[in-house]
Amino acid sequence: MRDQRLDKLADVLVGYSTGVKPGQLVRISGSAISMPLIEAIYEKVIAAGGNAFVTVTTDAMTEAFYRNASDEQLKYLSPIAEFITDKIDVSIGLWGEENTRSMTNVDPKKQAMAAQARKPISKRFLQRAAEGKLKWVGTQYPTQASAQDAEMSLHEYADFVFRGGLLHLPDPVAAWRQISQKQRKLADYLDKTQEIRVLAKDTDLRLGVQGRKWINCCGHENFPDGEVFTGPIEDAVNGTIRYSFPAVHHGRECHDIQLTFKNGKVVEARASKGQDFLLAMLDQDAGARILGEFAIGTNFSIQQYTRNTLFDEKIGGTCHAALGAAYPETGGKNESGLHWDMVCDLRHTGCRIEADGKTILEAGKFVHADWPNP
Repeated sequence: MRDQRLDKLADVLVGYSTGVKPGQLVRISGSAISMPLIEAIYEKVIAAGGNAFVTVTTDAMTEAFYRNASDEQLKYLSPIAEFITDKIDVSIGLWGEENTRSMTNVDPKKQAMAAQARKPISKRFLQRAAEGKLKWVGTQYPTQASAQDAEMSLHEYADFVFRGGLLHLPDPVAAWRQISQKQRKLADYLDKTQEIRVLAKDTDLRLGVQGRKWINCCGHENFPDGEVFTGPIEDAVNGTIRYSFPAVHHGRECHDIQLTFKNGKVVEARASKGQDFLLAMLDQDAGARILGEFAIGTNFSIQQYTRNTLFDEKIGGTCHAALGAAYPETGGKNESGLHWDMVCDLRHTGCRIEADGKTILEAGKFVHADWPNP
């Protein structure tokens, strides 16, 4: 008998996050270990009248690909994947690994090569989403490996995952709608600003955002959610940022990343661990050294770093910035095979975010009571 909270999560993902309608083509994708949640989502999609199909993979398959694939195979763009990306109405993706470190020793050049091959698919996916032709959401299935990364038992981690999505509440959808209203006020305010400045330890970063759209993330693309984000002007990012937490990408971990930007481009990049991987990702294409996203975390139900970007980037009172591809709905134009979110913790004295010179967040709390706060 599966955890009843999985059925509650599936109901939110299908009914609220993606709003599956009769006749829609719905892809459900995930690892084999997440099958209990896949099955719950499948049942909800069928009940909603959608046409569901499932794609499943395993850690071992991914590892085998990078271990054995030739350059030609790494560069191969599957026409089936292209077809699916162009035809689906809804995509529900699940993350869940049996071994979160299975990619640690993979040659980063291979990962960069494969990312470049998938670039047209990623671009098309984001374009269709921006046009409103594709709804998507991604969520985490609790596994022993992820619990270990978070330094929790599986029981504790499952509670953390479900509470982050407000699934412990009687009506999580109503709660997310209330959060949406507060985030909407914050996003509307930021829509009128020209420059964002982030100040923290070893950090003084300025981002031009005039004319860019701030997106209110309230459980429709990521779940759990809780952020507002935009695409900075591509040549208007200057200064230095030092990320507080290890940044994880494709199973590889980089520590103490510090980036310096000049006219929008990373001109200096350092990491105390994983610098070779960091540089390989930054050098994979022309857009990889440019910020595609800047966001402020607003989920105050999430307070603990877990080595899982889905949760870590939503921590209330933090900010994160993603190198690489921008989301077109923000007005961002940067294209890349990379999209790597890195988190800066602003929940300390002296840390703040300014918008056009006015402080909007200080020591992890927003200055206005009608914006999200603990």
